[in-house]
This record gives sequence, structure tokens and C-alpha cells, in this order.
Amino acid sequence: MSSASRKARTLQVASLRAAYEKELADGTAAFFAPRAELCPWCGSTRLGERLRTTDLLQHKPGVFVLDRCQDCGHVFQNPRLNERGLAFYYRDFYDGLGEERLGGLFGGRTATYHSRAKSVRPYVAGAAEWLDVGTGHGHFCATAQAMLPAVTFDGLDHSEGAELAERAGRVRRGHRGAFPELAAGMAGSYDVVSMFHYLEHSTDPQRELEAAHTVLRPGGLLVIDVPDPESRFARLLGRWWLPWLQPQHLHLAPAANLRRRLTETGFTVLAEEHTEAHDAVDLVAATWVALDASAPREDLPWLPTPPNAWRRAARTAVLLAGIPLLLAATTLDRTTARPLAGRLRLTNAYRLIATRGDDSPR
Repeated sequence: MSSASRKARTLQVASLRAAYEKELADGTAAFFAPRAELCPWCGSTRLGERLRTTDLLQHKPGVFVLDRCQDCGHVFQNPRLNERGLAFYYRDFYDGLGEERLGGLFGGRTATYHSRAKSVRPYVAGAAEWLDVGTGHGHFCATAQAMLPAVTFDGLDHSEGAELAERAGRVRRGHRGAFPELAAGMAGSYDVVSMFHYLEHSTDPQRELEAAHTVLRPGGLLVIDVPDPESRFARLLGRWWLPWLQPQHLHLAPAANLRRRLTETGFTVLAEEHTEAHDAVDLVAATWVALDASAPREDLPWLPTPPNAWRRAARTAVLLAGIPLLLAATTLDRTTARPLAGRLRLTNAYRLIATRGDDSPR
């Protein structure tokens, strides 16, 4: 980061600090809904704590609990963030302070986007209209367009990312808003709907599936990538496993659960992929998150005061000292974890490809 960029960020952080301080004056309890006593997936009362952690990426205050249903295996945030909480914890993550950092990260994932498009290509013959839900800045659509030149891509996102994607020419049309609320106005408009690492962010996954059924034409495809809570890496790495992503991830459904729910909603599952959906970053991501958590904080507006020179120097020293660990973790991810991921059930995500039937959801 250049000195000019650092100065601009420092000024931006300082301008936000008072608003964050005011919002946090009464603590974080107001950000949560009441604790659920029933599994939101199957209605069981047999719940047990799966994970307790903090915000390991933004380091905003708060403690977050993931419960696991002992009957169906569904993992969900409990108590869940309410609307105020979602607004607070998403602020400056994908937009604002986080926009440049996340935009660069997503823009550099061409190989991942290529793999996603490759999985769907056998099911898409010729011209088609594709809606990418949770599109962010539309980088997947731009990559997939090169592989599927006859396909027209639109994007949808809660944030202004969809509009930015349209202005950048990555999508034909960028829809901004909540998918279930916009679906009726797009009924029967698309041949493909994709939800790549989107459903786990939803407060109500069932409504998202119903929205997809609404906007798809009969015989249309629905493609879903989500984290796999049954991954062995989830157990081995504990709170350092990146796909837990608290507090943004609200629901993590085992593959069997999502397959059944798709069938109940009027879809026929054509394929279930694990190795193809795996992103070989578990070890390096866990190493980075642990290093970042152990180092003094950078200047963040939700901290009461900016770090002094000593703390900034200490943070730099910790992160520099961790470079050999990051390099070793990257090597293990690529040379060991990736080729063995499927065989050892280390895959951190799965992909379901389903087709919409002619009948209405049951």
C-alpha cells in the first residue's frame, strides 16, 4: 500500500470511528435475535453447541455460537444476528473499508471461476440466460462468459456490487436487492441460476430455493456451492477453519439435507460434486487467521483508539515472522491436501446441480 493510500485509509477510519463508538455504546446484545430452541431445518429440539468464536476477520466485538442439530446435522448460528446486527457486521466488509481488499481478492480467483463454469458447461447447450445470485462485483460472470460465449449473464446482490458489475460490463444487468423479494418480477426469465457461496449467508435458505424455482424456466438449472460442515478440516482446524466465517455465515447444511430440500421444492438433483467445489486454501487461511488474531490490531474504526507506533511495529513483526509458516501451509494445501481432499473427506465445500421440474414446489 502506498503512503498516499495509507493516509487516505487513516482518514477514512478516523471519520467512521465516532459512528461505530455510538453504535457500540450499549454493547452487542442488541444485534442478536432471541435464541432458537428448534432446528430451523428439521424442527428438532435436540441442539448442541458446535462452535463458539469471535469475528476473526474484521475483529468487530461480539461472541458467536454455532449450534448443530443432533437429528439432521444442520449447523446454524444461534442466537442469530437480527437485521441491525447483520447491517453492523456486514458494514465495511464487502463495501466501504473492505471494498478494495475484497474486490482484489475476488478479482484474482479466475481459476476458481473457471472450475465452476466447467462443471456447468455440460448441462448448458447453446444460448441461455444465467442469473448469478450473490454475484458481488460479477467476476465469475466475466470469466464464465469467455467459456460460454452464447450465454448472457445477469447478476444479483444485496450490495451495490451488482450495479458496479453492470457498469464494468461484467453482466448485462445488475439487480440490487433481496432475491426472494425480486423473484416474482423475474418469474420464468432464466435458464440457469447460480448461488456460489451465497446460501449460507441467507436468513431463510428455503425462501432462496423457492425464489430460484420461480425465476427458472421448466428444465432450467440451479447450481449451488456451499461450505461442507462435515468436512474433516472443520473438525481438525476448529475455529480457525475459514468457512465457519462468523458472523456472516448463518446456515451450513450437510449435502444430504440440501439434496432432500431441493427435491421437496420441485428440483431433481443431477450431480453432487465435492472435489470440484473444493478450494485448497484451508491450511494457509487458518495460518493467516491465527497470525492475524495473535498480532496487535491494525487501525479499525470499531476500536476506541488507533494503535500507536509501537503496536503498529509489533503487528508488522508478527506478520513478517509468520511468512515461513504461510509458505509452508500454502505448499501443503497444494501438494498434499488438494490431491487427497476427496479421498480423505477434507473437501471444504460441495456443489449440487439440479434441474427445475414442470410442476410447482410441493
